[in-house]
Amino acid sequence: MNAAAATGAAAAATSGGTTSSGASAGAPERVMVFWVPDWPVHAHLRDQAEETASAAAPLRSAAPAQRGAADPVPPARAPVPPVPPLALVAQHRVTACSASARAAGVRVGQRERDAQSTLPALEVHPHRPEVDARRFAPVLAALEERFPGIEPRRPGLCALRARGPARYYGGEESAARILQAIAAELDLPGARVGIADGVFAAEQAARAAADDPGVGAPAEGVRIVPPHGSAAFLAELPVSRASDAGFAEVLHGLGIRTLGALAALPEDAVRQRFGAEGIAARRRASAAGPVHGAELRPRTPARDYAVELVCEPPIDAEEQLSFACMSLAEACIGGLAESGLVCTALRIELTDDIGVRHEREWAHPRRFSAADAVGRIRWQAAAIARDPERGGAGIARVRIVPVHTDRAAAHEPGLWSTEPDDRVHHHLSRTQSRLGHTAVGTAQLSGGRLLVDRQRFVPWSIGRTRARRARDSPAAPWPGAIPGPAPSTVFPRPLPAALHAADGAPVGIDADELLTADPAWLGVAGARIDSPVQHWSRPWTIRERWWEGAPERFRLQLQLADGDAWLLIRTADAWLAEGRYD
Repeated sequence: MNAAAATGAAAAATSGGTTSSGASAGAPERVMVFWVPDWPVHAHLRDQAEETASAAAPLRSAAPAQRGAADPVPPARAPVPPVPPLALVAQHRVTACSASARAAGVRVGQRERDAQSTLPALEVHPHRPEVDARRFAPVLAALEERFPGIEPRRPGLCALRARGPARYYGGEESAARILQAIAAELDLPGARVGIADGVFAAEQAARAAADDPGVGAPAEGVRIVPPHGSAAFLAELPVSRASDAGFAEVLHGLGIRTLGALAALPEDAVRQRFGAEGIAARRRASAAGPVHGAELRPRTPARDYAVELVCEPPIDAEEQLSFACMSLAEACIGGLAESGLVCTALRIELTDDIGVRHEREWAHPRRFSAADAVGRIRWQAAAIARDPERGGAGIARVRIVPVHTDRAAAHEPGLWSTEPDDRVHHHLSRTQSRLGHTAVGTAQLSGGRLLVDRQRFVPWSIGRTRARRARDSPAAPWPGAIPGPAPSTVFPRPLPAALHAADGAPVGIDADELLTADPAWLGVAGARIDSPVQHWSRPWTIRERWWEGAPERFRLQLQLADGDAWLLIRTADAWLAEGRYD
């Protein structure tokens, strides 16, 4: 029903809701605004309630196997408790407050200390804008199921063209009532809907009272300005509604205090005196359309690629489960392919008929195909411990959720198809599923100053991934590292070495960070070296964690007369062989 409504509203908007076909250039279009007053306070309370529920969840008894058909029906939704006097602050100023706090004299922009002195019982919490956006995302998703083409203006406020929904639902008032019904389902009793010519006028209509002139109130929380009546409705509003505080103060100094007075000024005079800022404020005050382009820019809704299969009756055999999930995996991978994406990691959730969920994330060194996803389902089902006393008849629900996606163009094979063979990947993944996650892997170049630090073992299921942190990237700056080429042989543990001059004296590092003598002979534990030293580099210093008192280390490259070359490192008055150039 919701999908059909969204499709019908979109078709109505396409048939008659575009501004290019039905309105002159620059003329405002009818806009609906959905607004939740004090949304940061609502988002904070919802986030706080969820954290409290999560903390109390382990104290509850889950026991899904003990529930029966005679369980009591869940109670009806409790009424929403009144919001206590609460304020959100950032940089010691109030950024949002509840209605009860406003009634006591707290205002947005007030200093935190002044707000607390005004209302000693005020609850003060830090304002987190990321919580506002995260909590408003489900609201947008619920609205987009019935009303396509929504533009989020800010958390708590969104706008859409009114013509399409009005044609589909039988009028602007009916469409507004549908929005209010959705708000009631989402526990947003104070939501407001404003309809007017243009986004600015519609937003001001949503904020208007029921008895304000020029606006109608056909239902609770719904304000509608008649067509071509937005300029008259805005005329009595203060100029601070259409501009910032600084520009409004300038206009007050000139005797312009209402939007009607600002709209009465000639546009050329406003442009010459105030520039682009004045023109924008005047166009809002006169309910004029945008200067260039469309006023609304609807977003593209985020698509959910997760798929789910309900097995009735439950399936206990792995082969039968994998066969039943083949179409499910094809739908998941095919949906990603339609959007030009591939899946590199997915999460498989298997829920049995008694409510126990078995969840695991799987990664792929390249990209998942439908057969790969089905194979992971079979392996995960086979790994579930079989307990004859546990009861249950098998898996009742399967859910596949893409965790990491990437552009398909970035995973196309090279000119010579340098990717591993499918049979190699199949057998290595099968071996890994039997021996463990870290039993099979490949070597990957990482970041670091020493050669040993630049080697990292990566499990096969992870494959080619980007470094999660900048300091793990080999491209990051590493003072003291070898610019290249690197030695062909790197010792897992540096070998003890000795470096002597021609007279047999040991060669060290002096106070000027130079060699105390010209090296002539090199000795490395476990290696036979018969050739003298012919060339050597200047030693360079590796300084790291000096704030912790870590000693300095020095590196030195040597070339022998027979062509062999060595990389040495000196630490604690001793030479060590770090690598060898063959």
